[in-house]
Amino acid sequence: MSLFVVEYTYSADTVAGRDEHRPAHREWLGELAERKTVVSSGPFADGSGAFIIVDAADVETVELLFTHDPFARNGLVAASRIVEWVPVLGEFSS
Repeated sequence: MSLFVVEYTYSADTVAGRDEHRPAHREWLGELAERKTVVSSGPFADGSGAFIIVDAADVETVELLFTHDPFARNGLVAASRIVEWVPVLGEFSS
């Protein structure tokens, strides 16, 4: 498996929608974390977006997986970026 970083960018216009759908979003991420697909996840402190580390076979798998995120399904992510990540030092390096 490979590690991928999913970076979400949020808009100030979607704060209320994110507040409404956050429980479902976190439940969805939590289920992925239990399956060890999501390695770590969390919002940026300034509320501008989020950073999610995903263990998956390829970028296409991650793209398909994230179409099921309640935030994405409800149009609450202004932009997203998925890139393969190759850690060389620290806890996530192999």
